[in-house]
Parts: sequence; C-alpha cells; structure tokens
Amino acid sequence: VEGLALLDLGVSPYSGDVFHETPLIIYLFHFVVDYAEIVFMIADGITAVALYLAVQNYNKNVFRKQKYALEADRYPHDCLELMRSPREMHYIPLKVAMFYLLNPFTILSCVAKSTCGLNNAVIALFILSTLKGSALLSAVFLALATYQSIYPLTLFAPALLFLLQRLYIPVNPCRSSFWSFTLQYAFMFVGSLIVIICLSFFLLGSWDFIPSVYGFILSVPDLTPNIGLFWYFFAEMFEHFRFFFICVFQINVFFYTIPLSIKLKEHPVFLIFMQIAIISIFKSYPTVGDIALYMAFLPAWSHLYRFLRNIFLVSCVLLACSALFPVLWHLWIYAGSANSNFYYAITLLFNVGQILLVSDYFYAYLRREHHLSHGLYLRRKDGSEATLVLK
Repeated sequence: VEGLALLDLGVSPYSGDVFHETPLIIYLFHFVVDYAEIVFMIADGITAVALYLAVQNYNKNVFRKQKYALEADRYPHDCLELMRSPREMHYIPLKVAMFYLLNPFTILSCVAKSTCGLNNAVIALFILSTLKGSALLSAVFLALATYQSIYPLTLFAPALLFLLQRLYIPVNPCRSSFWSFTLQYAFMFVGSLIVIICLSFFLLGSWDFIPSVYGFILSVPDLTPNIGLFWYFFAEMFEHFRFFFICVFQINVFFYTIPLSIKLKEHPVFLIFMQIAIISIFKSYPTVGDIALYMAFLPAWSHLYRFLRNIFLVSCVLLACSALFPVLWHLWIYAGSANSNFYYAITLLFNVGQILLVSDYFYAYLRREHHLSHGLYLRRKDGSEATLVLK
C-alpha cells in the first residue's frame, strides 16, 4: 500500500526502506488494487489447477513407464505389490489440488494478501510447462519465479534433467547433444530474465529495485520475527561475523542442488519437490504459503507411506508448532509474559520438523527405488534378513 502511495505521488517506491517487491508486482496492483482479494483467490485457483494438470501428466508418464517395465520383466517378482494401479492414481491429482486449496497455510496466506500466492502460481505454471515438455514456457516461468525471489534459480537443474529425459538425451557431459540442449535452455532462461529485468527498468526508470529487492533478500537487513531461521540468529550476531554467516546461511539453499541432482538425476519430478521444500525451509524470509506449496505434493507420494519412518512424530510436531505459533507470539508481543526465546524455540522446532519430513520422504523414495531394482525382501550372503540404511 505504501509503495502504491509513493508511486502515485511520482516518488520511487524504493526510495525508502519500506517496499521490497518487484516493479512488475507494484504495477500489477496499481491497476487491480481495488480487486486485490479477487487477485489472490484467482492466483490460488491457478496454482491448484496447474498442480492438478501437472500431477495428472506425471502420473500418466509413471504408469506408462511402469507398464513397459513390467512387460520387459525388469522388476523382481516379489516387487509386484509395490506397483501402482490406475485406480490408486486416479484421484491423486484431485487430492493434490485440494491439499493445496484447503491447506490452512494457503488460506492464511490468501487472507493476509501475501504475494507468496502469486509466486506459487508462477512456480506451479513452471512445473506444468516443464512436465508438458515446453522448454520455452518452462524457461519463461522459471525466469519469472527467479525474478520474484532469486531462490527458484535452483529449479533450473531438475527442469533441465526432466526435459533431457523427455527428449531421450543422456545426461552425459561428453555428448554434444547434452551441451547443445543445455545451452539452448540456459539461453531461453537467461534471455527471459534479462527481458523481464529490462522491462522493470523501463517501467520504473531506474535500477533502484535491484538493491531494494535482491539485496534485501540476500543481505537480510530486516530482522522482524518470522517462521524462518535467520532473524533470531542475526539479531544476536556480532557485526564483524555477519557477512560470513550470511554467506553460510544463504548457501544452504543452493548447495544441496548439486548432490541432489546427481542422486536424483533419473527422478527430476521428485527433485523439484525436494528443491521447493529446501527453498521454503532455508530462504531468508519464508512464509506459510511457501510451506503450502511443497506440502501439496505429499499426496503424489502416497505410495511411499509404507517406507516412512517418522511420519507420526513429524506430523505431531508440525501440528503442535502450528498451534503454538500464535500463542507464543501473543504471549511475547501483547501479554509481555514471554520473550523472543520462546517464539524462536518453536520456530526452530518447526523447521527441524520440516527437515525430518523432507528427509523421511527422500529416504522412502530411494528405498522404494532400491527395492524395485533388488527385490522387496533383501537377504545377506548368509541368508539372514538385511536392513536397508540410507548413507
């Protein structure tokens, strides 16, 4: 609202330290500010529809590959119970869409009029475009998502892996076809990003938005309490250590992309889920809307439930923390009977719960794939039952 007021007065909305959204967002709301509630509801609707179509397309591909593998007798005979049936997969896209729309985090984000809903819509459209095999649209929507908050840049790797897989191009740096398509996709992504940034410059008439938007995300100057890991740590940090630890914290989002891409290069859709979850946990200014996006994918991995180890404990932790957030905030800010340590303890526990949830699904996915290759009932050389350990 303050950014729009400054824009109406002919003053750059980035002249102060209040507005940190991108120029395209402020110009969008300059025209639809009277219908802001409808815009956010439409954005959530677009996200749900895009996720529905994306998961539907993914399930068709999974079932087709499973059918071919069964016909070629590639699976051990004791793994037939791990196969996914069409009946089981039929309602999964609808469950994913409903899991997003009816998630309390999505509703809270929409009621709060958080622009995270718009970011989620762009990311959902990027996922849909990628799964449909449209390299150009995938690059454009990825550029839009990156333009909004930098962190979706990590989704470049899974998108590229999926498109390479779809075109039957082997992920081999020694092959010219690999580099040819990689450079094409990178060119489309970088070109789209440059066009969007230049459009922002022409709309605003200056480059003020770059330090105000991207510098703000990376340097974390605002330590207002949120559900992330940054605010409390840097509030207690000595100034001369600040730059080093900002680099350490920020690199978390980008660092895991390389090992995960190597491990999951044959499973790029699951890699997209992992990357979205990592972004929502480790970004500098997370919101509940970020959590709602990756949690919407959980019904798509319903076949992994038998391999999850800590799902009950993690569910209880996340539910308890979600209930305690407003309670401890009220005790700290309004009642004055608690302090920041109470709120940060719940924040820390909530993020640990998310990390356990994501790592549990990662373990379950790898375990199922291992069973599909080596059989469901593993035996040691001496004939005793073996236990699978993730290292």
